[in-house]
Amino acid sequence: MDQVLQQIGKAFGDVINNQYVQLAGQGIAIYFVVLWLAAAYWAFRDMQLRAENPLVPYLAASFVILSTPLLFPAAVFVYRIVRPQEKIGEVYERNLAEEALLAEVEAVKSCPTCARRVHDDWIICPTCRTRLNRVCPNCSRLVGLDWSLCAWCGKDFERREAPAAGLTQIPAAREAAGAGLGQIPSPREAVTAAHDTPPVRASLRAASSRSTRSTARPSTDPLPER
Repeated sequence: MDQVLQQIGKAFGDVINNQYVQLAGQGIAIYFVVLWLAAAYWAFRDMQLRAENPLVPYLAASFVILSTPLLFPAAVFVYRIVRPQEKIGEVYERNLAEEALLAEVEAVKSCPTCARRVHDDWIICPTCRTRLNRVCPNCSRLVGLDWSLCAWCGKDFERREAPAAGLTQIPAAREAAGAGLGQIPSPREAVTAAHDTPPVRASLRAASSRSTRSTARPSTDPLPER
């Protein structure tokens, strides 16, 4: 039995002492060392893509390096469990997608009273009759109810301008009123103006003609013939 064990040990020693076996063992050891260092570098780069803190990638690489070439597969397995599930770029893209979806939802205009979907060109909600927009009196385009001026023509809705015709007519009316109050006709002028009317003028002419005929007659009638 001892001889058998001695023969087995001798054969095993011969295999280990073989030059080709030693080269293969060295190659395998070098491969594991390179794989160990590559795993540490991969953990460093992967954590840079997943964490914003600049110290966290160095901690991940140190954890893999301290696990030695024999235990680094277990360290890599633990690292894959505890690392963040999303990368920074993926989080950024997800946030952009959520913001775009939110902006699209907010772009869909709804009625403030009944919350029904309405069109941008509607003036009144057809469901609850709530006023949605108004028409600019200057350019006849739709503007919001909360707008203080028109974005297309610049019409200021808060400032009220008086018409130019009204501004020119007010001084003329005031001058006419002042002239009427200052020139009051006298009684003689009023009588003269009343006599100048056509009916009165005709009656005066008829009265004057009768008076002239009466003055032309003799004062006494001639004696009657006998």
